[in-house]
Formats: sequence, C-alpha cells, structure tokens
Amino acid sequence: MGENISDKESVAFGFQNVAAGDKQSLINEVFAKVADRYDQMNDLMSAGLHRLWKDDLAMLLNAPAGDARFDVLDVAGGTGDVAFRILRHAGPGTKVTIADVSPEMVAQGKKRAEREGFGERLRLTVSNAERLAFADRQFDAYTIAFGMRNVTRIDQALKEAYRVLRPGGRFLCLEFSRVDIPGLKQLYDAYSFTVIPAMGKVVTGDGQPYRYLVESIRTFPDQQKFAAMIEEAGFARVRLRNVAGGIAAIHSAWRL
Repeated sequence: MGENISDKESVAFGFQNVAAGDKQSLINEVFAKVADRYDQMNDLMSAGLHRLWKDDLAMLLNAPAGDARFDVLDVAGGTGDVAFRILRHAGPGTKVTIADVSPEMVAQGKKRAEREGFGERLRLTVSNAERLAFADRQFDAYTIAFGMRNVTRIDQALKEAYRVLRPGGRFLCLEFSRVDIPGLKQLYDAYSFTVIPAMGKVVTGDGQPYRYLVESIRTFPDQQKFAAMIEEAGFARVRLRNVAGGIAAIHSAWRL
C-alpha cells in the first residue's frame, strides 16, 4: 500500500478489490450503519475481551499522573472507548483529542462524553488518518485501536502519525492480527466468518458490515510486516506484543 497509489488503482476492501478513491466512502458507509451499536457489538464479538485489550493500551501509554501538560491524539476512536480509559488513568494535565473520519461515530462519542464529564480535557473531531487536520509536532502520544486496517494507505497514515508527534512522542497501535497457534486459528476463523456476521445481522439488522470487518482483519499486514512499515515511516524502538494468541497485537514505537 504505497502512498503513491492513485485513486484509480485497486486496493483491498475486505476480500473485494475496489478503486482506492472509492474505499473511504465505503468505509464511511460501514461505520454509519454500525455506529449506534458499535460498542455493544464489540462486547458481543469479543466476549468483552476488547475492554481488557484497551485497558492494556491505556496502561502501556502511562500518561503522567500530575498536572504536567500531555497531549494525546486518539485516531479512529470515535466512541471514546480508548480516550476515556486514558483520561481515567492520567492526571489532570493530560488532554485527549479524538480524530475519527466517521461523523456518526464521533456523534456517539459526544453522547458518551457528556455522561463522562471530562470537560475541556477531551475534544472530538472529524479527521482522516491519512490527512490529519493538526500541526506538525503537536502531540506527545498517538493511539489508534482497531482503526489502522480501515485506512486506504497505511504508510501514509503512519507518516501522518510521525508528523504530528513531538520528538520523544509515543506511537501505540492496537489492531487485530494473525493467529499462529494451531487449533486456535481454525476455531477463530470458523467463529469469525459464521458467528460474527450472523450476530451483526441480529443486533443491527445487517450482517454485511461485520463480514467486511472480519475480512479486513485477514487482509491487514501480519505483526512483523506491520512492524516493518512502522520503522519505514521513521519510528524507532518498534516493539510488538501479541494478545490472545495473536488475535490482536499492540505495536509500540517512538519518534526520536
């Protein structure tokens, strides 16, 4: 997925191939359909495990506990799941800006934010991961959970992450990845391709968006390939940690 992909070139949309210029609108349609049940479906699909994985991400970030200013950009975090966890673990000096390309997901996040009461410590914006509407070197940390596989040009999104981070800034990505444990892979595949779309149809009335989400996991680069892409974007000290046998992985890196 090179940054020089033209809008007419073919890219993966799940197991389909679509024009690169069309992928973002198709992604927007997916999340517009699932936004109001997105968190509920995450609980059902993962038996609540996604909450533990996001807790791990927030704890790994280790935002300062005091009053010192610490600015976090949470990309593709529209409903606030990761941002709220970061703010709960951090001191009053930590502020989180959510950037999500889906207005419907951001709308859900705003509803939740009103109940959470973080006030000026939280800002929600509509912004594309490949063209972030923020200045160079504006943030101390960049987080993204289950969103990187939905961008059209992964390397461009990584370059944007590098651009908006200050020197010494932290990059953290939680994403579904490749299971390499015999037996578990077969069970996971069977569950993913049969149970999840059926569950999505029951809960939301439409199973197709969840079939795309399952397929998008299989077309995303595996752990090592994604780590190499992070390095190619300029990051240093790239590390990865599998969770749940590789069902997901957390990649960590720094801008030096």
